[in-house]
Amino acid sequence: MAVRAAVLPAIGAPLEITGIDLPDPGPGQVRVRLAAAGVCHSDLSLSDGTMRVPVPAVLGHEGAGTVVAVGEGVTHVAVGSPVVLNWAPSCGSCHACTLGEVWLCANALTGAADVYARTTDGTGLHPGLNVAAFAEETVVSASCVLPLPEGVPLVDAALLGCAVLTGYGAVHHAAKVREGETVAVFGVGGVGLATLQSARIAGASRIIAVDVSPEKEELARTAGATDYVLASDTTPREIRALTGKQGVDVSIECVGRAVSIRAAWDSTRRGGRTTVVGIGGKDQEVTFNALEIFHWGRTLSGCVYGNSDPARDLPVLAEHVREGRLDLSALVTERIALEGIPAAFENMLAGKGGRALVVF
Repeated sequence: MAVRAAVLPAIGAPLEITGIDLPDPGPGQVRVRLAAAGVCHSDLSLSDGTMRVPVPAVLGHEGAGTVVAVGEGVTHVAVGSPVVLNWAPSCGSCHACTLGEVWLCANALTGAADVYARTTDGTGLHPGLNVAAFAEETVVSASCVLPLPEGVPLVDAALLGCAVLTGYGAVHHAAKVREGETVAVFGVGGVGLATLQSARIAGASRIIAVDVSPEKEELARTAGATDYVLASDTTPREIRALTGKQGVDVSIECVGRAVSIRAAWDSTRRGGRTTVVGIGGKDQEVTFNALEIFHWGRTLSGCVYGNSDPARDLPVLAEHVREGRLDLSALVTERIALEGIPAAFENMLAGKGGRALVVF
């Protein structure tokens, strides 16, 4: 059965909105009709070659929808179940998984190398980051779907699949923000907005949002920012001025650029924590000298998928949504059709808006 999808024919090529043929789900597989899919900066990084992906491919890794068919052996969801797509399922047996660090699973993306569907002329298609959410329907491994807890709107639930798990996890798992601490968040895109909300949930006493765009200030303050700083060469100095000349306890970088990683480090107090969430290219090199590492005593750490375990964290996030502490719709600045994805990519390149959401 043919469905419409946004196909990346080659690295650097424009997306093509076209029909693709999906097979019936095989053993251990699930077919999902998408309700919505978020447009993440990682999709842009895959399309332009910053991150590697087999092509041709259907991108999109942040989505939610309804199960329309299940293959043999699938028991945790059934036809009609609302689900969130999990683009990085853990295998449970690699070294990282045995340590409980499922977000570092060595086998999480093995499915992305498979051919999961075909164009109408028979060309094989790969599922970008496993789930191929930029399509009306998709067929995925059963490990890539999580039952959606009650009380979460299905369309907004798409954001739980990446932006919110990443932002919430960056605050609560990676940086381990404690009540009363001060936090700076660099980058007010979809993940940055989720990080700001999560810092508020954690009880941060001061939350400073940093971005290149003055138009994002209202978005940032709505998400929980107490202060807004336009990114510049003087950003660390401005942040220290807002924190009694000390710097923040925690800086969380959601951009993936050398200049913002360095600014986040320089904005962190002595003995504080700097967490890098943004995914940058290999050309983005950050330098430190040995003396400053000793003197400042700061911790610099990476963060993959919010250091989250989706099966554990999804029910927690759903409770925050039900209780009104987490506002998913506030992350969305544009609701689009499949045809709007290229323009959403351009907006991300220009630093505009929060999360664009493809609504089917």
